[in-house]
Amino acid sequence: MADAGTDRGMGAHAEQAEGGEQPRSVRVVLFALMIAMLLAMLDNMIIGTAMPTIVGELGGLEHLSWVVTAYTLATAASTPIWGKVGDMYGRKGAFLISIVIFLVGSALSGMAQDMGQLIGFRAVQGLGAGGLMVGVMAIIGDLIPPRERGKYQGMMAGVMAFAMILGPLVGGTITDHWGWRWSFYINVPLGVVALIAVTAVLHLPKTTADRSWRRVDFLGAALLTLGITSIVLVTTWGGTEYAWDSSVIMELTAIGVAALVGFVFWETRAAEPVMPLHIFRSRNFSLMSAIGFVTGFVMFGAVLFLPLYQQSVQGASATNSGLLLLPMLGAMLAVSMVAGRVTTGTGKYKVFPVVGSVLMTVGLFLLAQMDTGTSRLTSGLFMAVVGAGMGCLMQITMLVAQNSVEMKDMGVASSSTTLFRTLGSSFGVAIMGALFNNRVQDVMAERAGDLGSKVTEQSAQLDAASLAKLPEPVREAYQYAVAAGTHSAFLLGAGVAVLALVAAVFVKEVPLRGAGAPGEGEPVGEDAAGAKAVAERV
Repeated sequence: MADAGTDRGMGAHAEQAEGGEQPRSVRVVLFALMIAMLLAMLDNMIIGTAMPTIVGELGGLEHLSWVVTAYTLATAASTPIWGKVGDMYGRKGAFLISIVIFLVGSALSGMAQDMGQLIGFRAVQGLGAGGLMVGVMAIIGDLIPPRERGKYQGMMAGVMAFAMILGPLVGGTITDHWGWRWSFYINVPLGVVALIAVTAVLHLPKTTADRSWRRVDFLGAALLTLGITSIVLVTTWGGTEYAWDSSVIMELTAIGVAALVGFVFWETRAAEPVMPLHIFRSRNFSLMSAIGFVTGFVMFGAVLFLPLYQQSVQGASATNSGLLLLPMLGAMLAVSMVAGRVTTGTGKYKVFPVVGSVLMTVGLFLLAQMDTGTSRLTSGLFMAVVGAGMGCLMQITMLVAQNSVEMKDMGVASSSTTLFRTLGSSFGVAIMGALFNNRVQDVMAERAGDLGSKVTEQSAQLDAASLAKLPEPVREAYQYAVAAGTHSAFLLGAGVAVLALVAAVFVKEVPLRGAGAPGEGEPVGEDAAGAKAVAERV
């Protein structure tokens, strides 16, 4: 349990917020937090466009996928651990360490002399990235009362939109003019600014909990890391590096399931569990974790297949691929800002998960109707519907999850929610990707015979140069096949999005206490204890 000193410290921060306008120091901290959040989100977007140049200089094409996989694995595996470390030993210190690790990994990646070194340094970078997102969310949870937190949703949604839209463009520009190594070095000055601002301005109450390393749940952390690593490798390799029914995938699946079962068993006995299972007793927290998983599943699937459809079928340029997502990301940003303001003004939020799930389901169903004759305007409108749905969900899920636990569990709540979204994205890309690839190859075989099968033998996703070299009949067959593949992928996404709607219906409207609602009554129901504890601290 958090001690009285910690409670009073949290209350002091909340009282600052209750004065109306956030103090200048808090705004500076928020600016630094957004920079750190940008580092984590922008990195893969920038590196993606630099990969062809990197392979050309370092070689090791056969290990190319590991440049991304190593980063993803390290991020996913370390996320829950960073959350627990912040809860036990102080959020500020954990956050600063994660920034330093990320910057060290970035600098080393820029100095890599071969593909093996680059993969190893990317894993270091991923370890730091796992703490960046968790640190941002948990510190915001400490600084700003739940009722006021909605005001800042637009900032977080804006950073995400900025990263997805400008990441590929920035990466291409840096690679063309400065060289691929600056795709990594660019993180250093941004990270240093965040480090200085956080060190100088952020003041959180010091925890007085037992800091003995004997209390650290090393076995739980190891089991969770093994389970997450196995799952991510299954979703990354399945259907690409190895067949889904291959011995490697089967073994990884068995290891992952066994590790996670062992993790759940051990967490009921650990003195300081790395992911306390009692947080899942809150209905709202469990439902938000499920909605976060579905949102990650849908969002990253859409981000993967929409540019592919627009480039292959609609003839859009790949140079500004991030701009192709502007209708979806713009709608997500606008709706997220509105949702945040309404939540702050009214203290009500249940309408947003429900409406967001409906919009996301309808939007994905509309995207599934696209064919070779769909105009860019029409597809843009469909994308905007999906974006509006995501705007209702992206930040609300974190807000409600944090509001459903006590302050002492803020870190693990933030990391668990982030982890479920990350796992959702891994499953989404893998399952929707497998469905897309199989559909494309089947249609190519039907429409272009043996030549069509040969064209998509290595990959169902052709770049612009390969597409331009195809004979006209084969190119038309490929365009039809891509349209059919995206139809299947988005139809699956719509079906999965229905699960988010079902979860949203059961969310309880637990009042958000804070600066805007000093006189509201206490929440009722099974979330009352957690919400009351949070309310007392803010």
